[in-house]
Amino acid sequence: MGFPGPEGTVLIGDGGLATELEARGHDLSSGLWSARLLVDSPEEITAVHRAFFRAGADIATTATYQASFDGLAAHGLGRADAARMLRRGVELAQAARAELATDGRRRWVAASAGPYGAALADGSEYRGRYGKSVAELRAWHRPRLEVLAEAGPDVLALETVPDVDEAEALVAAVAGLGVPAWLTYSIDGDRTRAGQPLAEAFAVPIGVPEIVAVGVNCCAPSDVPAAIAMAREITGKPVIVYPNSGEGWDVRRGEWTGQARFSEVDARQWIAMGARVVGGCCRVGPADVAALVDASPDHLHR
Repeated sequence: MGFPGPEGTVLIGDGGLATELEARGHDLSSGLWSARLLVDSPEEITAVHRAFFRAGADIATTATYQASFDGLAAHGLGRADAARMLRRGVELAQAARAELATDGRRRWVAASAGPYGAALADGSEYRGRYGKSVAELRAWHRPRLEVLAEAGPDVLALETVPDVDEAEALVAAVAGLGVPAWLTYSIDGDRTRAGQPLAEAFAVPIGVPEIVAVGVNCCAPSDVPAAIAMAREITGKPVIVYPNSGEGWDVRRGEWTGQARFSEVDARQWIAMGARVVGGCCRVGPADVAALVDASPDHLHR
């Protein structure tokens, strides 16, 4: 059974890995964010994957979003050790899956590859337009994707992509790796974070067989419905959505503000509109994921 599962079924993604790690008392303020625990506390990452699986998630997204050769080098890891940490991210999710294998459920591991801006740890993944060419971005992403692919995930999660240039680079970088990938944009309304029309962004993976699902993540829940309709119309590929809780991030104060607006009521609408994979991103925890399962009449494991 390939990703994203049998036609006509819905898969439930996990939520915010970093959110749950912080809830368990971990300080993620370093430039590596949750990837720091790949080095310091790998067992905690496995525990969070396990918690999301037990809540009903079908997919575990690895703790490699902010892991890169550059970023790990800045924290004293040479290339061989950095590659080992990238592989470890996949292995930890696979270990959590193996622990629960006796229930007979099919579960997936998605190897997270965040945008170039995530490695800079300065918030630029929410702006894009780094001043690098498509070729330069492809060359930066490809070695990391090769290592992640070699670790044997079910799918590569090309996520939180802020602009069209980086999407083009990522689509080129996954060619020939032998692992399917999904491509999800971080958006604001009907535009990428860099300000490009979302219709232009969704045109990038058309006709690319390696990209098996497209959609949005790390956005407001209110931005999801229009994105589903557009992604289905433009690409014809299965749609995946995993927005934030709806709270806002205050960059200056370094804290979340406002009220959470992530709900199973919205999830029912997304599924009715044709989303095949539904999950959460920042500030979405296992309890929210359990509610998504209850909201999905076409969930694979019903």
